[in-house]
Amino acid sequence: MKISELSKRTGASTRSIRHYEQKNLITAFRLENDYREFDESVVERIRTIQFYLGLGLTTDQIADVLECNDTGPEQYQFCDDVLKAYQEKSDTFARQIHSLEIVKRRLDEHIVQMTEMIEKQ
Repeated sequence: MKISELSKRTGASTRSIRHYEQKNLITAFRLENDYREFDESVVERIRTIQFYLGLGLTTDQIADVLECNDTGPEQYQFCDDVLKAYQEKSDTFARQIHSLEIVKRRLDEHIVQMTEMIEKQ
């Protein structure tokens, strides 16, 4: 399929698709007229990439994840770095959530105080 159809089917922009190709996350075949031709399997691959981007992974980290997925279960012992990247990302989110919860609690307390002050007037 052509890049425009792939874009429609995945919701990824043609610019993003070209970027994924440049980062070797996906591959395309070149036709005689030098147009890109994508295999049907690339649709699912892009959805996977989008999933990982949504988790906050970089394209370099996604490349590592995809490489581990592509090698199969017998090679997972070589994918410890990917697991570490997941854990680091999860830890980062946990710290951010904790910080946001503190800020929210302080803001809620301030709202209560402000509301009480206004009601006293």
